[in-house]
Amino acid sequence: MLVELGIRNFAIIDELKISFGPGLNVISGETGAGKSILIGAIGLLLGGRASSEQIRSAEDSAVIDALFDLSGEEKLKERISSLGYGDGDELVLRRIITRAGKGRVYINGDLANLGVLSAVSGALVNICSQHEHQVLLDPESHLDILDESGGLRGLRSQYSEEYLRYMELTHRAADLSAASRQGAQKEEFLRFQLRELDNAGIRAGEDSELLDEKNILRNAGKLREHAERAFGMLYGRERSVLQEIGSAVRDIREIKKIDPGFAASDQEIDSIVFGIEDLSRLLRDYAGRIAVNPARLDEIENRLELLSRLKRKHGGTLEGVLKKREEILNELDTLSSADEEIGRIRAEMGGMEADLRRKAEALSSARREKAAILKKAVQGELRSLRMEQAAFDIVFSGAHTGEGMPELNARGCDTVEFYFSANAGEQMKALRRIASGGELSRIVLALKKVLAGADSAGTLIFDEVDSGIGGAVAEVVGEKLRDVAKGRQVLCITHLPQIASFAERHYLVTKETTSGRTVSRVRTLDGRERLEEIARMLGGVDITGETRAHAKEVLKKARRDGR
Repeated sequence: MLVELGIRNFAIIDELKISFGPGLNVISGETGAGKSILIGAIGLLLGGRASSEQIRSAEDSAVIDALFDLSGEEKLKERISSLGYGDGDELVLRRIITRAGKGRVYINGDLANLGVLSAVSGALVNICSQHEHQVLLDPESHLDILDESGGLRGLRSQYSEEYLRYMELTHRAADLSAASRQGAQKEEFLRFQLRELDNAGIRAGEDSELLDEKNILRNAGKLREHAERAFGMLYGRERSVLQEIGSAVRDIREIKKIDPGFAASDQEIDSIVFGIEDLSRLLRDYAGRIAVNPARLDEIENRLELLSRLKRKHGGTLEGVLKKREEILNELDTLSSADEEIGRIRAEMGGMEADLRRKAEALSSARREKAAILKKAVQGELRSLRMEQAAFDIVFSGAHTGEGMPELNARGCDTVEFYFSANAGEQMKALRRIASGGELSRIVLALKKVLAGADSAGTLIFDEVDSGIGGAVAEVVGEKLRDVAKGRQVLCITHLPQIASFAERHYLVTKETTSGRTVSRVRTLDGRERLEEIARMLGGVDITGETRAHAKEVLKKARRDGR
């Protein structure tokens, strides 16, 4: 149950806190006062789309929060606890929207996302608005309404999951069949590509190695010249570096004989000599290995050209070329096993199709039983809503295959549409073709009344569901709303005093100008204020003594009928 709603800087509301109670809560007010803003704010808590235009002028953000009482809602509390948002009897939802577009969602003070918010709040609140009329005019929604009313969602879900798996296999088999038809030509091309790559004998990193070797061969003369000259200077010529260092070492050893405290060690002295000798041998061997080899250079050039051509064809790198080879091998393996896979899939589909048809037929049979119950219940509600001559029916149809079998789809094998006749003797026609606004309002209410038992939401919101009705019918609608509110919370926005008179709590939305700015206010009406609001709804701006007397009578009658 929604206990408290808080709104700040949303549309023309600057700051508002409003408490609700169980049973029927009615909200009234002049057109344009801001009643629908309350529903819009609650819609955001249900995960509705936010826009910066909803933020009050000159403000950077808007905040909507709500406190719910979860007493007795054990399954919902377990679900919220499993998501990590606490396990108490109270639930606080908060949504912040900003002009920068970086909104925030909080559940019991912890950051959440819109998906989680929708999953949680959708189990708490159900909004029935003028949009419901459009839904009712869409035949695609009628099967969903029937399944919901009959408690068939679980049975339908089992069927739908298997149907989706069946369709995945169907698409897979079709893809494999198409591939098989083109297989011979494609296999020939793939094997040509594979031979080309295998004949090339590519190694990862080979191109880098060849580029290094090419650079050495192109500069062989220069490299050998530098190595020989360095060798001569260090070791090979008269008065070489090694000879000069040898003279220096002898002098150092004489110093050490005379002055033992001289810091240079024998190891340090020897390392200099040995280092020069090692480097000299390295240069000598290196110069001996370097040779000008035009044939090898041509071979490298040709190999690099081949690798470059393969890289251009297959991904730009040798790693890409090698990856392409693996892909070709996998594709060839798929082509070679396609027929076997098609056979396996079709065998699996054969068993699934028979099972799907059994489940679809069982679902269809259950739907027809529930449709008879729903039809009778809606007709009874319509009669109590002063549509004594109205007739309501649920018509089944469905496409068939060439063999005369029902055609299966994701929702079974049924197509369902609501039919309606407002008056005795009139032919039943599709609801979308004939119902007026007032008739639709009553049909929506009748369905909501019937579906109330199947709806797990603790709070139902009716946003101007009284469109197109008045007089005695409005009084009956008020009675129905009161009945729906037994055992649950109902919030209803209405213009009709006959409906408002049945409320257990009555709220008035007003619009006023403060400091040059328009703001919406909401307050709970006490007995005298409620009488004045009912009188206003009855008689307009000028409230007379007769109007007040009429308002008293309306309230008195509602209390009497509610006993």
